[in-house]
Amino acid sequence: MKKVYPDAASAIAGVVKDGQTIAVGGFGLCGIPEALIAAVRDSGVRNLTAISNNAGVDGFGLGLLLGTRQIRKMIASYVGENKEFERQYLAGELELEFTPQGTLAEKLRAGGAGIPAFFTKTGVGTIVADGKDVREFDGEQYVLERSLVADVALVKAWMADKSGNLVYNKTSRNFNPNVAMSGKITIVEVEKLVEVGEIDPDHVHTPGIFVHRIVLNANPEKRIEQRTVRPN
Repeated sequence: MKKVYPDAASAIAGVVKDGQTIAVGGFGLCGIPEALIAAVRDSGVRNLTAISNNAGVDGFGLGLLLGTRQIRKMIASYVGENKEFERQYLAGELELEFTPQGTLAEKLRAGGAGIPAFFTKTGVGTIVADGKDVREFDGEQYVLERSLVADVALVKAWMADKSGNLVYNKTSRNFNPNVAMSGKITIVEVEKLVEVGEIDPDHVHTPGIFVHRIVLNANPEKRIEQRTVRPN
């Protein structure tokens, strides 16, 4: 199965469609699939439900899709860096499903592992548990959370081989592995592409069985979300 595509536009062609749920990797602006997000914007698909730890910033990351009004609903745990997100939400133009960060990670992992739901203590006694099944185990209250399976997962990795075995770099490993598992179709953007056998099996973070398409983006922008410097 040929997994490598010449560019981001061809990698998403025939896969990303109106009304889908897409899961997008990244932690803040670290480890986001920049080229794939831009290709989704350029494709013009609309009414998307986006699952992501964050919503990017104005004009970058998922902020691109918010700016073009292609996202109908966000399932996220942190959205505090995006003014357009705030404006759309407060104006009733954007649906939001706030999810605790660890719960969101487990929803994606569990979805990829074929586990439809799980119990967690996080959110018990708060609005997070409203309308959900709460049960007692060993004297503690737990809330039932449904797992997440995305129509398409967009992932950023540092390196892949041509079979789709992935290696992530530092912080980008926070959400991308779980996002990669969660997609019915997983498309990966990488900075380095090598032949099969060049990655030590012990160094593989996501096995290629989860990956369907790969595109090389050797020089991503890697914008810094909040730059803090010392005075001279």
